[in-house]
Amino acid sequence: MEAFLRAVEIAGSRLRLAELIGVAGSTPGMWAFRKKVPAEHCPAIERETGVRCEDLRPDVPWEVLRNSKRSGRKATA
Repeated sequence: MEAFLRAVEIAGSRLRLAELIGVAGSTPGMWAFRKKVPAEHCPAIERETGVRCEDLRPDVPWEVLRNSKRSGRKATA
């Protein structure tokens, strides 16, 4: 959750982070409560705050997903 908290700090607040990535204002609070950011929101958080997906969700094989995007193939993970 350290990376998530860093993203919130960069954005200015949980509400501002929600606005930046296009989710409901209460959504980042739920992530904090559950102690897990859904992987599908990590790219938007990275784009808006610079906090890397790998830091937000180290359990997701981001290298595989990033490489498959570059090569034009769909990810299977």
